[in-house]
Amino acid sequence: MSINGFYLSPHPPIIIPEVGRGEENKIADTINSLNEVSKDIAKKSPDTIIVITPHGTMFRDAVALTFCDSVSGSFKDFGAGSVSMKLSIDKELTDKIYQTSISQKIPVVMADNSLLSRYHRSTVLDHGAIVPLYFVNKNYTNYRLVHITYAPIDDIELYKFGMIISKSVDELGRNAVFIASGDLSHRLKEEGPYSYSPNGEKFDREFLNDLKKGSVEDTFSIDKSVIQDAGERARRSVLILLGAFDGKKFKGNLLSYEGPFGVGYGVMKFDVTSKGTSILEILEKNRKHRYEEKLNSMDPYVRLARENLTNYLTTGKPISKLPDYVTHEMKNSKRAVFVSLKKYGELRGCIGTLLPTANSVAEEIIRNSIEAGINDPRFIQVNKSELTDIIFSVDVLTTPEICTKKDLSPKKYGVIVESKGKTGVLLPDLEGVDTVDKQLSIALKKGNINPHEKYTIERFKVVRHIE
Repeated sequence: MSINGFYLSPHPPIIIPEVGRGEENKIADTINSLNEVSKDIAKKSPDTIIVITPHGTMFRDAVALTFCDSVSGSFKDFGAGSVSMKLSIDKELTDKIYQTSISQKIPVVMADNSLLSRYHRSTVLDHGAIVPLYFVNKNYTNYRLVHITYAPIDDIELYKFGMIISKSVDELGRNAVFIASGDLSHRLKEEGPYSYSPNGEKFDREFLNDLKKGSVEDTFSIDKSVIQDAGERARRSVLILLGAFDGKKFKGNLLSYEGPFGVGYGVMKFDVTSKGTSILEILEKNRKHRYEEKLNSMDPYVRLARENLTNYLTTGKPISKLPDYVTHEMKNSKRAVFVSLKKYGELRGCIGTLLPTANSVAEEIIRNSIEAGINDPRFIQVNKSELTDIIFSVDVLTTPEICTKKDLSPKKYGVIVESKGKTGVLLPDLEGVDTVDKQLSIALKKGNINPHEKYTIERFKVVRHIE
């Protein structure tokens, strides 16, 4: 036996009548498609349904496999506690996936109550799983569940994890189906959960077209900036699903796509068309090639930051000799520097100084790139496997000058606030910081300064270098 059904499912709670209270009628196409998926799964009579979700207890550095006898959940948090379900976990298959992942050095954890209690959590069935299974249960209930919450780890690691799932199913002789649960872009409309971005629609279109073609390589090649800007929650679930397809050729049948609430809901059924060969090696070569191309065309400031942190994570040491691309200005000017790391639009590390502390800008970049990746107290240390998903930026600061509130402009100037030895700093031109009051409020909070106490204000400009 094997995995004989593959599906992409959205998971909007509003689709459940007890939650939507009529609003679900605006996504009738999605409802009809999920009912079609439910009937298709019922025909296959699977022993086990594997669900990948973004909404279980998520660990930053490891995929979480729910491990208990049974797991339950409801829509209580959405005002519909009467809609609930309790499902048995396929513990044998879950353990097989876990043990194989450990042996192949894929970062995974067994999310049992013993582990989760350390984080004041417990095993629970989240809405990312409940929504698709709500429809499945209309036509079929004789199954056990493998419940997996993905992690924001390296794309190819997720693909390998999907390969492990498929292998584990085969070795245990399970008749299984695979549901990749995830909503697409959350930025399709201004009135959606996030502000509108044209990259929202662009991502959804490219992503679904690549899946319809059965092109794993194209799916992996979508521009990272488009992905980050789209605000999606489906791609990683699908990367795991694609790994389960490795060695097979397939096509995606898009049953429906709509987004009336500003979030893209895509329902897709995948069909294996023929046997193929593994493309894992091709994906790894493509990634290396894209990375080398990116480096060769990169701004020298951010290239130095990236290559230095990469070298440190590889060897434990900063680069020992300045590369040839380092400019005269970088070698000979003394300026304060901030190095910032962002991963999928979220800050991953940021360290800098307000005044020069090294002999050159290049030396500042070398030191602060390591500090941002290793020693920012707000984050765990960056792992080398994350670097392909991280965007670097380097801000070179002018000398700060004393000013008043009326002299500030959050797009043009960064701000430094100081009181009784406490200091708060905020760089200029940050997304969402569009008023002086908001800029000062954030800076004061970062410095643990009471806004009602007396404090000084300084401003500075930056030259921002970004990948």
